[in-house]
Amino acid sequence: MTNRVNILDTAILSDAWARLSKITFEYLRSDGQWQRQQREIYNRGDGAAILLYNLEQRTVVLIKQFRLPVFLDDNDGFLIEVPAGVLERNDPEQTIRSETEQETGYQVAEMSKLFSAYVSPGSVTERIHYYHASYTADQRISEGGGLDSEGEDIEVLEVAFDDAMNWIATGKIQDSKTVLLLQHAALTLFNV
Repeated sequence: MTNRVNILDTAILSDAWARLSKITFEYLRSDGQWQRQQREIYNRGDGAAILLYNLEQRTVVLIKQFRLPVFLDDNDGFLIEVPAGVLERNDPEQTIRSETEQETGYQVAEMSKLFSAYVSPGSVTERIHYYHASYTADQRISEGGGLDSEGEDIEVLEVAFDDAMNWIATGKIQDSKTVLLLQHAALTLFNV
């Protein structure tokens, strides 16, 4: 594919919380014609997300937190999500272990990596590494709630799996990584 793309220019538009670049490039189309294009690309790094589930109780652990872009999109700003975070030291498993404990208070023993997927490949470089893990009440070692130093103010929710699936249908859950992991659990764990 590299012989079909020529990067002509890269301009950094912002490099604060994440990097926003404007890329000018030529692309060799399948019809043999070169086409000049320009895209703004947002790079905040890759992330990891996890669904905690309890098959005996038919429950999952989710979190609720404020998200400014959701608020700005004419909403109250609060999303129900799975625990997640931006990769630290490019180590998805260690990152999600830390994020799970910080956000939910649960210390995960065994976890399984399910898959990786790009979030919005038309303009965002972020790829999420998806995991799931079973949990029990005795694995909760703190209240969770996130880190004050990162501006987190997280509510931990233990929810019946069937309610969580209904929340997707009613729009109460609108976070794509959460929908993806709950749908995966419906197909592979909860036999819905």
